[in-house]
Amino acid sequence: MPGVENSWLTPGGRLLRRLDVFLSEPLRQSPLEDLGRYRLLILISLCLLLLNGLSLLFSPWSPRPWVQAPVSLITLIVSVVALVRLRRPYSPEKTALLVCSTLTVALLFISIAPDLPYSASHAATMMLPAVSVYLVGARLGFFLTLPVCLVLGVVHPMRYTLLGSMPRQELVHLWILDVSAALFMLCIWAVSWMHAAALHQAHLAREQVLRTQHESEHKLRMLIENTDDLVCSLDTKGRIIVANAAMRDYCRGRYGWQAIPGEPLLSPEAQNQRQVEHILQQVLRGQSVRLEDGSLDGSPPKVLELSFKPVLGEQGQPIGVTLFGRDVTERREAEHKLTEMHRSLVDVSRQAGMAEVVTGLLHNVGNTLNSINVSVHLVTERIRASRVSSMVRAAELIHTHREALGRFLEQDPRGQQLPSYMLALSRQLVEEQQALLAEQRTLTDALDHVKSIIGMQQEHARVSAPVELVKVSQLIDDALRLHAVSFQRSGIDIRREYEQIPPILLDRHKLLQILLNLLSNARHALLDSERDDKRIIIRLAALPDDRVRIQVIDNGQGISPEHLTRMFTQGFTTKKDGHGFGLHISALAAIEMAGTLSCESEGPGQGATFTIDLPMQGERPG
Repeated sequence: MPGVENSWLTPGGRLLRRLDVFLSEPLRQSPLEDLGRYRLLILISLCLLLLNGLSLLFSPWSPRPWVQAPVSLITLIVSVVALVRLRRPYSPEKTALLVCSTLTVALLFISIAPDLPYSASHAATMMLPAVSVYLVGARLGFFLTLPVCLVLGVVHPMRYTLLGSMPRQELVHLWILDVSAALFMLCIWAVSWMHAAALHQAHLAREQVLRTQHESEHKLRMLIENTDDLVCSLDTKGRIIVANAAMRDYCRGRYGWQAIPGEPLLSPEAQNQRQVEHILQQVLRGQSVRLEDGSLDGSPPKVLELSFKPVLGEQGQPIGVTLFGRDVTERREAEHKLTEMHRSLVDVSRQAGMAEVVTGLLHNVGNTLNSINVSVHLVTERIRASRVSSMVRAAELIHTHREALGRFLEQDPRGQQLPSYMLALSRQLVEEQQALLAEQRTLTDALDHVKSIIGMQQEHARVSAPVELVKVSQLIDDALRLHAVSFQRSGIDIRREYEQIPPILLDRHKLLQILLNLLSNARHALLDSERDDKRIIIRLAALPDDRVRIQVIDNGQGISPEHLTRMFTQGFTTKKDGHGFGLHISALAAIEMAGTLSCESEGPGQGATFTIDLPMQGERPG
């Protein structure tokens, strides 16, 4: 409503503001709720001052001047004291208690005054509970109201009943008025208490909301200030409302001026002022605008990406603009490098199959070398702990007593123990020899395994023809042997389910590449599943339409439905250290052999099945 701010009755109206002249400067800076309580105290004191001044003025003509004058004088003095205390650095709560206590005493004095039968039911008594609850609180207000209620409802009518000569009808009427006045005072106190309690709860809730809002604003401000991106908020005139530190630094370094709230985003002399105004008009029409290289002066040393977005009001109308800026120089350079890498990826992918084979070779050779290293360490430790030196000491003892060896063996205590000692020592040396021979056999087996892996790799590497007759079951076994050690150490059970398939024409290298990749993925899926019964099933079967099917089935962690459609997409991977090229290259290799590579899974924890379908183009050997 227009003019409400200057109304006489609003909390900030002129009448109430003029009451602040009676307050000290610290009290004027109090919260609005406390300030309203102090203003009411001033108003009550002024009213009491006025009413009691008039009462004193007309007390000579009063029927009971000895009652009216002292009460009016005391109340007037207390009102003056209250106004003086509010101008001094005294406690306003004690001043309020003083005024309310004076009202209570005055009402008690008037109520028990003689020859005033209807003074107890005066309307002034109703002011005490309401004012006392508001000024000094519900508890003190009750203790101030209760004595007055007892005097009004019990003492006052009882006095006229026992000591007066009032007619019966008037006496009944007096009891009704006095008891009603006492009950109404208690009701007014209860209503005032409930109202004060509701206001207190609302005040606490408002403080909690304000505290939460302040914390949220602080967190948002810290979030905006701590980001390296440019953040700025504009009004509909293009003037700055908020700008974070990155925006201020950018404006200071690029344009030489401060991004001050209330100032326009660009000065009228800026080169791109018209362009910015056009962008703001678009955004205020509800559109979002994004600028590449996003410089406002047209020549930045870095590439910026600026985004202008509208701020919508409650009715959906644009009421401002937000500006977000990000330095994308490194991203653009990375995209350029990625494009160059993608161009060379096609050539690299043709050699990726051999890299997978070599990786499998190195992995299995590395596992075997670990076993060799352990065996060599054990052999070294056994040699260091050998008792050969004890044999040397025994031989030296015999050599020392060679001239009287018989007497030494029969009479000398050391000679008597020497035969049994040499027998035990010989047995121990034989045990050491057997242990060393066992470790030697382990070393020999490990080296033979390394030679077999390298020989198999050389066999596949010598293949020069891109397409040849291949026995698929044997090629699968070769792929399994490359992973044999890692499967054995991981506790993975391998099951082969082969049908009799004649040799077929295909690219041995590409199929081996696909099999190695699928077996490696199955192993990782089983290790991540933490199952006890880790199992991989390899199936080889002929299809009715002259095609052959190879399936790699595991009971590992499975694949989520949302990932199934992306499994063969370049760069997609669910491994923490994966690169996302293996399955993509494998799918391309299957397509180059006129086949397909597909994947099925019932969900997480249900395992996965990878299927290779290839045409059966082979010629059966005669």
